[in-house]
Parts: sequence; C-alpha cells; structure tokens
Amino acid sequence: MRGQREETEPKSVAPEAPKENTVRPRKRKADVAIHLQDLDEEVAEVTKKKQRDREVGWSPNAGYTSPHRWIPTPDQEEYQPVSLLNAGFPHYIFNNIFVTPVHCAPLPALCWASKDVVWNNMLEKDKTYTRDVHMMEKHPHLQPKMRAILLDWLMEVSEVYKLHRETYHLAQDYFDRFMATQRNVFKSTLQLIGITCLFIAAKVEEMYPPKVHQFAYVTDEVCTEDEILSMEVIIMKELNWILSPQTPISWLNVYMQVAYLKETDELLIPRYPQATFTQIAELLDLCMLDIRCLEFSNGILAASALFHFSSVELVENVSALKRVEVEECVRWMVPFAMALREFGGSSMKTFTGIPAEDMHNIQTHAPYLTWLDKAYSYQDVELERHGNCPVPSGVLTPPLSSEKTEELVRMDAAVLKIRPRMRTPSPLRNLPQ
Repeated sequence: MRGQREETEPKSVAPEAPKENTVRPRKRKADVAIHLQDLDEEVAEVTKKKQRDREVGWSPNAGYTSPHRWIPTPDQEEYQPVSLLNAGFPHYIFNNIFVTPVHCAPLPALCWASKDVVWNNMLEKDKTYTRDVHMMEKHPHLQPKMRAILLDWLMEVSEVYKLHRETYHLAQDYFDRFMATQRNVFKSTLQLIGITCLFIAAKVEEMYPPKVHQFAYVTDEVCTEDEILSMEVIIMKELNWILSPQTPISWLNVYMQVAYLKETDELLIPRYPQATFTQIAELLDLCMLDIRCLEFSNGILAASALFHFSSVELVENVSALKRVEVEECVRWMVPFAMALREFGGSSMKTFTGIPAEDMHNIQTHAPYLTWLDKAYSYQDVELERHGNCPVPSGVLTPPLSSEKTEELVRMDAAVLKIRPRMRTPSPLRNLPQ
C-alpha cells in the first residue's frame, strides 16, 4: 500500500531531508529482477518441478505434451480443460459418492451403515455380475440338458458334504460365467469344470471346506486332484478373481428377513420360518436348472420365487421392485411352480453336527430332474389362462404332507440316495453323444 500511495500522490511537495534508516527500503520487483529472483517465482518454479517429477511417463522431449496440462494453449485448443474436481489430484479418478438410490431401500434403519448405501451396493453388484443366456450356442457339443444334469449332481455332492446353499449357488454362478468365456467345450470336460467350481465356492464360503481329494473322490476317479487344481487356476483367471456375486439365495434371505422383521428385531438375525424358506429355495433351485434363468437378474429371480408363495404387495414391499419388473419372470416360473405343487416338494431334512438354526441353509438334493421334466411337459395351452393377467393369479404353495397322494409318497421314498462313499457313475456318461 505504501508503494501505491507514493505513485498516486502528486509530487509537488518538496522532499524531506534524508534520514538514516537501518531497515532496507522495499523496492519494486522490476528494480531487483536483474539481481534476485522473486520469492513467488521461486515457489512457482519448485512447484512446477515437483509436478513434472510426479507425472508418470513424463518426457522432456519437445514433441511430448504433458497429459496433465490444465490450461489450454493456442496449439492445443482442441483439448478440453481438465475438471476442477481432479485439478489437485491428477492420478486419481473421483466418482460421485452422493448417488440418489434408484429404488427406495426396503431395509430398516441400520446402526452400522446407511441402509441406502447398503442397498445400492447390492443392486450394483447384481448389475456387475452379468451372465450370457446364449452361452450354450458357443458350445455345439453340449446341450442345455447337460447343464441341468451337472447342476443337479452338484446339489447331490453339496448335500453329502453338508455345504451351504450359498456355496452351491456360487458354484453355479462360476460355472455359467466361465462357460460364457469359453468355446467348444466337450462333454468330457464338463464334470471337471463343475466340480472345480464347487471346490472354489467351498473355499470362498465354507469355514471348513472339504479337501481337494474329497472332491476328486466323488467323481469316481474321473477327475484327479491335479486336474482340479489346474482347472482352478484357469477358472480363476477367466473370472478375473471376481468371486462374490449377490446370489439368488442371498437375495431370498434378505427378502425373507425383511418380510418377517419386527420393530424390535435386528436385520442380521433371521426370524423367518425355516420350512417356508426351504420351500421357496426348492422352487428357486428347480428354476435355476433351466437355461432361461440367465435372462433375469438374481434379485428378480428371488423376488419371483417369493411371489409364488406370497403376494405382489409383499414382494413390492421387501424388494422395492415394481409389478411390471417381475411380471415376465413370474410368468416364466409358473410351470415350475405347478410341477412343485403337484409333487409336493420335499420335507425338511436334518443333518448331524449342524445347529438347528442353520439347518435350512444346508443345500439339499431332491428329484429335481423329474420335476424339471414335468414342468417341461406342460403345454402352452395349459398356461393360456395366465396369459391375460399381468402376473398369474393364486398362491401356488405346495400341498401339505397330509394332502399328498400315496403315489407321491412312494415317489419321494424311491428317490435315489447317495451312498456314503459316492462310488456312483459319472452323471454325464449316459448322455447322448
């Protein structure tokens, strides 16, 4: 300010006599530019040098332009200026973390996280893990029936080793996604891929997963331990180590918890009936054997299975899905629900060493292939009565055990049981060439 006043005031006043002053008078930058570099310029020079050192792949060549130039110059007018959000952090990409939820989260208030954030993370994960409904077209040597037989056998293995439902559904997800990355897979390799996917899923989900020799043992020496370990590396690389999808059974667990939640309950503690959960899970397992299940997201699959045991209003409340979003999947599930109702499902099973509160989470095996053939046997004429409705009418719940016919009881009793050592022939050996 002092220098500015000296320049603006008129110089009509006579200068005073010089006085001795020990303090060096301040001079303008122009006066000392030839002797000293200004402090601001020194700071700017050091800052520019540090920025050049931090730039990845920066080259001092004249023909190279720094990728982090913020101010456009006449020779680079075609480049857009960098956003101010990233101006101070050239090596980081910022995403908008304040995203409005697509659906209103049906979860209750959580003490450990925001319910909207948790719900959005689940929805984003459901969109990330995409599957290819046309994957079988890449394998002319395979048929959709072979996939159903393999998955049915994996459920059989899961029950013998008391693996959780989540483990089986993870294995199914790994198998479908891996097959979508391959071409011309032969029938002889299908069992090795399936048992390896179950081996990986058990290590991801189970606290005490079976050893690799146990998985090789159930294949009746068709797959060796070395082959399983080699295939494990191949599958992991093809899946990019992305191994944590939101499976249909995990969605169903959330829906059931929200449906039976009370104000005093906590979301992390299940309060729903185990028998009801098991019945819906059986319908879900049956539908997942059909290749068309890959057309729908896992959240919609679980919500549609829940609809056949409840109502549209309940499904909308617990899943935040609208009626139109589940309409197609619900209609597709009608033959499977009708077949399950006709056969009556299977009774609740108990397992030695498994706590009572965790019994419903163990994957069980049922005559799913018989139920699947029955579902396929329904003709389109029989389902035309549901075509005029947005969703099928009526609650397609299985009949009670007391309502089963003697024929169904005998059929349930005649279901093929797995022998303890599982020295059974390979499930894919008898398939047509």
